[in-house]
Amino acid sequence: MAHYAELDANDIVIRVIVIGDDHESQVGGEAGINDWCKARWGGVRWVKTSYNANSRKLFAGIGFKFNDQRNRFEQPQPFPSWTLDDNGNWVAPTPMPQGDLWSWNEDTQSWVEVIGES
Repeated sequence: MAHYAELDANDIVIRVIVIGDDHESQVGGEAGINDWCKARWGGVRWVKTSYNANSRKLFAGIGFKFNDQRNRFEQPQPFPSWTLDDNGNWVAPTPMPQGDLWSWNEDTQSWVEVIGES
């Protein structure tokens, strides 16, 4: 099975569908599927995504962005202060401390230890 993400005009994923491998090859691969999906369901653009994340870094999810320059899907930015590194991972301004569970506090720009019930 092949999976395709529908992108809006800003390259944000709005849905992901499954298409049979046989149909994908019959219509001419990714370019053919793009045209076929647009004719059938509309949309701006359809891009193949890998369920096993074998290509394009991540399996596309609703709200993810497709980065054309890097040919990969990227998760939505978790917090305004976080930046995207060269590997396509969101990074906090301060590294997460070692230990059990930590939660990012955007207001204080710091990690807060999550204390579990004893």
